[in-house]
Amino acid sequence: MALLQLFITASIPVLKVLLITALGSYLALERVNILGEETRKNLNTVVFYVFSPALVGTNVAQTITYDGMIKLWFMPVNILITFIVGSVLGWILIQLARPPPHLRGLILGCCAAGNLGNLLLIIIPAVCKEKGSPFGVPDVCHTYGMAYASLSMAIGAIYLWSYVYNIVRISSKRSTQDSPQSLKEPSESNQIEPQSKSKNCLVRMFQILNLKTIFAPSTIGAIVGFAIGVIPQIRKLMIGDGAPLRVIHGTTNLLGDGAIPALTLIIGGNLLKGLRGSGIQKSIVVGIIIVRYVFLPLTGILIIKGALKFGLVHSDPLYLFVLLIQYTLPPAMNIGTITQLFGAGENECSVILLWTYVFATVSLTLWSAFFMWFGARQV
Repeated sequence: MALLQLFITASIPVLKVLLITALGSYLALERVNILGEETRKNLNTVVFYVFSPALVGTNVAQTITYDGMIKLWFMPVNILITFIVGSVLGWILIQLARPPPHLRGLILGCCAAGNLGNLLLIIIPAVCKEKGSPFGVPDVCHTYGMAYASLSMAIGAIYLWSYVYNIVRISSKRSTQDSPQSLKEPSESNQIEPQSKSKNCLVRMFQILNLKTIFAPSTIGAIVGFAIGVIPQIRKLMIGDGAPLRVIHGTTNLLGDGAIPALTLIIGGNLLKGLRGSGIQKSIVVGIIIVRYVFLPLTGILIIKGALKFGLVHSDPLYLFVLLIQYTLPPAMNIGTITQLFGAGENECSVILLWTYVFATVSLTLWSAFFMWFGARQV
């Protein structure tokens, strides 16, 4: 496949994302006020609790089987590696840039957590439908691509809410550690008996784990989808033209179709905040862009080449493309939601998201074209 054709094939889905994002930004303008801040919050709530779980659950249920899970075991490991490598690079960036303490969790989160759900759910189907795609028949490509993207979204949500949520929470509390109330706590706790101390430790452990955020609606949707897909008896009841309960799957699938356009419009509206700017150091923004679009993709190529050499992954071009693209995505949009929850670095996060998503249009196109070529060579 010619390099120019690969570039065109890779650029189309990115341009689609950019156009819908631009529409979202336009609708969020004050003079238009169709997608204002309150509207975005309400729409985001519907997407979070209804559209996204439906999308993830239906795609996982339809395409993931027990045998398929055995073949895809490397994807959770691969996503974990992206978080680890991104965190290490983020820590190096913090040592170089010396940001305020309350922004350190934000920087680590932006370097570690990519948009493993929303963008893949948009990019993969668009790439499959393009002429000259190296991934075979469009319908088959779409089916398996959505399974890979849905699994990526589910795993990414677990890592995001269990890791990034807590590092932002910890960094946001650093400014209050020296408050009078916090200074009293050690002396008071010294008077508590050992058995009461044990109870407090258990309570604090569960607060740190915060199971409610780990099991976000999309994660629950993925778990339900896994159960339906992996257990043959349930699968026969719900999946297929002759399934007795196929209306449930069809209704859920209809709800899930609203997730992608709604999510992309919300992204555009949220990025508008970044245009107003903040006092964040330019070196931090530039550093995050370099981490996510230079060092992480290069690391990903080495890791996937090693995995292929040792037989850890099968040489399916589409599967390899998804594994590689996971290293190239801009920061997860839910990081903005997390900063809003704790009131730590909300404006700075908007600026980071704005510029990383602007540069993503170029980076994703270039890396996607290269990854298509790379995957096709492994067959």
